[in-house]
Amino acid sequence: MPVSPALAEDLAAAVTMLYEDAELALIEILRRALAEGIDSPRWAELKLRSIGDLRNAVETVTAALQTDANGAVARALAEAYGRGRQAAVAELGALNIGRELQARRVLPGAPAVDRLAASYAEDTRPLYARITRAVLDVFRGVTSRAAGAQLLTGQSRRDASQRALNEFARRGVTGFIDRAGRSWELASYAEMSVRSVTARAAIEGHIDALGEIGAALVIVSDAPLECPLCRPWEGEILSLQGPPGPHTVRLDHAIQPTGLFAARRTVAVHVAGSLPEARAAGLFHPNCRHSLGLYLPGVTTRPPHHATPGTGYEDTQRQRAIERQIRAWKRRAAAAMDEDARRYAGAYVRRWQARARENVAAHPEVRRQPQREQIGRAR
Repeated sequence: MPVSPALAEDLAAAVTMLYEDAELALIEILRRALAEGIDSPRWAELKLRSIGDLRNAVETVTAALQTDANGAVARALAEAYGRGRQAAVAELGALNIGRELQARRVLPGAPAVDRLAASYAEDTRPLYARITRAVLDVFRGVTSRAAGAQLLTGQSRRDASQRALNEFARRGVTGFIDRAGRSWELASYAEMSVRSVTARAAIEGHIDALGEIGAALVIVSDAPLECPLCRPWEGEILSLQGPPGPHTVRLDHAIQPTGLFAARRTVAVHVAGSLPEARAAGLFHPNCRHSLGLYLPGVTTRPPHHATPGTGYEDTQRQRAIERQIRAWKRRAAAAMDEDARRYAGAYVRRWQARARENVAAHPEVRRQPQREQIGRAR
């Protein structure tokens, strides 16, 4: 069967939960650190003295997260790569080459898996130092401003602490800049990274398997609700290792006539470019809906084009934005220092959930995914 990033989505979700759990743990650590002794006249002094304990608690969480995430990602990559290979076996199941591929039983510790695991570990290494810095910055900021705020504005240190916690819960641990210059918060950056790397593993397992039996061409599906990055490659034929750019090649027909005097058949194939070229341009980005299948000259037909209804892609992105708001308000509820703050956050959770239902009702091509509205282990 064809391979797509969706083949490894469940693996990415399991790893992403580690980061969400860590973020909730950090919110709880910060909430407790600020709440302890909050009515004492020596609160600010006590907070400054306890900053070492806070640092140790945060570093314990980040060290465990780094170990658990790297291990989970390595296992997920091996599984994703294996699924990609099995997709190739299933795709070629009716052919002798498919049975040959199955018989090879390549071990999951392929060089591609090791390379992707090392790449992920290197890309996410800066996350962990940033986590400690972000939590301590919030803590120092609250304790240094609380006394002055009380004198100048009448705002209590509890209110000042709650406001800082609310902002921290809303934004998460921010400051991660990707190669395109975009800023991310911890859980979203981790999810993007994990989805990307597991999808790459599944695709590489598939194309490695196809390469082993001499396949040279693949074809991209035509998916509804495509994004502008993928649209140019829909339904197009790509070479696994050929030159970039569009070109036409003449190849043997995949099914040759038999018989002593049978003439050899060839077909002209228009190739839109190479697979590495298409991936570099954005094909198979995280959350991509496209799949990739083997192209057999003269046999494989181009997929039918699915017209995207209205502004379908924009509608799905609006749903993703609503999901982020729901998760942000759930984090804020977790950061509440009293019942009033918790109820206030809960009301906004319900308000954004209503918007999610309205967006789905107004756009039939958009599906609601409740698991994307959850945080931590409930997801």
